[in-house]
Amino acid sequence: MHLLNALILGIVQGVTEFLPISSSGHLSIAQNLFGLASESDVLFDTLLHLGTLVAVFAAYWEDIREMILEFFDLIRDLIHGTVPSSVPPARRLILLVIVGTLPLFVILPFRHKIEELYNNTYFIGAALLVTGALLFACDRIRKGRKTEKSATMLDVLVVGAGQAIATCPGISRSGMTISAGCFRGFDRRFAVRFGFLLSIPAVIGANILQIGDVIEAGGIDVKLIPAYLLGVAAAMISGYLSIRLVRLVADKGKFGLFSYYCWFVGAATIVLSILKGMELLPWLKTVV
Repeated sequence: MHLLNALILGIVQGVTEFLPISSSGHLSIAQNLFGLASESDVLFDTLLHLGTLVAVFAAYWEDIREMILEFFDLIRDLIHGTVPSSVPPARRLILLVIVGTLPLFVILPFRHKIEELYNNTYFIGAALLVTGALLFACDRIRKGRKTEKSATMLDVLVVGAGQAIATCPGISRSGMTISAGCFRGFDRRFAVRFGFLLSIPAVIGANILQIGDVIEAGGIDVKLIPAYLLGVAAAMISGYLSIRLVRLVADKGKFGLFSYYCWFVGAATIVLSILKGMELLPWLKTVV
């Protein structure tokens, strides 16, 4: 893998992970249709997600710090048998994230089947069309007011189910969780914040599972470490900037603008996949 390829893929990951346009779908398109990296280098894709995870910590450090401190306060209350007069918002947010993560365990036995879809660009194109439809509908529902103080367990289970579905490449994780939250009456800012916080345990779990697979396969190719590091750094920086952009879009309530992009890329991916199947893609790549 060339360093330039790693840099490009890192930027693609950082930008598309948080914008509701599917990072996994864009990485698959870049790799399978334009040959920017090995199709089988799933470890690199997972490490790029780790880079964007650092961006989430940087952007939402105050929330994460409060949740960590509240977690230890919760342990202390359990040990001493004390109950606070009112549940602190950070403590309730911890519970909501835990409950929202549960649907991922349902699809865990099927993760290898889902990974096989990564190389199916026809599926990814169709999934991007679905993502666009969700975003288009999201902007046309009444704005909600629910936050961590009023969201129900059913609300976060629905959002968590959306995140589980978004493990399929081409379905945007942020787009799915934000849309599901808005459909359940979340305040738009909270829908964005909760969706990003909900991604933390999911990304950590994916990294643990993938690292285990790499170890079983014989370890990491040390020659690729510089490319890995460059890609992760690019994903961190571009990811942080993308989070700031999503916050701005949330304030304006214009997520539907991304639907047109998803429809364009989804349709283009299907067309390019057909050209590839007809062995016309090499000619197209020379023109591009």
